[in-house]
Parts: sequence; structure tokens; C-alpha cells
Amino acid sequence: MLLQEAIHSRRSMPVLGLPMPNEAQLDAVFLAAARAPDHRLLRPWRYLVLKDDGLNQLGQAFVDGMNELDPDRALRDHQRLLEMPLRAPMIVVAILSLNAHPTVPEWEQWLSLGAGVQNMLLTLHDQGFAGMWRTGDLVASMAVKSFLGLADHEQIAGFIYIGTAHGEKAAPALPNSIWQHWPQA
Repeated sequence: MLLQEAIHSRRSMPVLGLPMPNEAQLDAVFLAAARAPDHRLLRPWRYLVLKDDGLNQLGQAFVDGMNELDPDRALRDHQRLLEMPLRAPMIVVAILSLNAHPTVPEWEQWLSLGAGVQNMLLTLHDQGFAGMWRTGDLVASMAVKSFLGLADHEQIAGFIYIGTAHGEKAAPALPNSIWQHWPQA
């Protein structure tokens, strides 16, 4: 697949099934992530791969995390929270591992991680897989961060649901114009 074709045809798919990437395919995915722009080569990111029973454990961490954030919602949505990680056979947790640096602000490190995740998603698409980057309230939960073993300087940037899309999704409508020449004539 040509790069431009991959960029234009990639879609976020909400429900994914088997097959999922194997170890060699994951190596290529993470090599692509590591090629993201990274001012001063700080490597302000790391990734955790969850599958099999790890997904069930993450579901319980989601319940615990929601109980910390909103106990009424945790009770009301208990089963849904348990099942959220099961919408795909694999989840990669994208983690921002901030580095204090005098010339590389926090926002640049966030951008580096975002570029890395986009590289991952495009590589997955090129391999015939699909992914969906999900965030939400639980990325800020101390219970979820603790479950995943995050350090104090780390933050969850999102849960990347990965698998095979069973179906297709139309391209979203594009805005009329997102760029212009400057200065205008």
C-alpha cells in the first residue's frame, strides 16, 4: 500500500476481532512509533501491550478507576466497564513518559507521542489490521495508572484498540479548506 493511500483510507474502527498482530508485526509497529519526530531524542513515550487475560484485568481496573472517579457511574456501568477492553483482541496503552528538559516543553513531548501513535495506526493499517485510539475519563484514573505500573511522571495518552476490522466504515466528510497561502494576495 502506498503511504498516501494508507493515510487516506485509514479509519478508526470501534469493534475489532481476530486475527491480531503477531510479534514480528508488533516489532514493525513499534519501530514505526519510534520514528516519530522527537526533539532532543528524549523518547517521551512507552507502550504496554495487553491481550488475553490482561484485557479482563484491565476491565476490572476500569471498574476500580470509575469507582474512584464516579462511584454511581461505576455501579451503573459495572458490566460495560468490564467489557470495554474486550472490544478488541489487543490493546496498546500509549504512555507519555515526560522528561524535564530546559528546551523541550511538555507539549512537544505530547506531540511526539501523538505522532508515534499515528505511525503505529498507519503501520497496522498497512499490515491489514485496524485500530482505534480511545481516551476518556479513565486515562486520568489513579487506579488504572497504578494497575499499569505508571511512574509519577507518566500519563496515559490513550488505549489503542487493535485487531481486524470486520466491515468497512465510510470516510468522514472533510472541511472545505484547512489551509491557505500566507500572506494572501
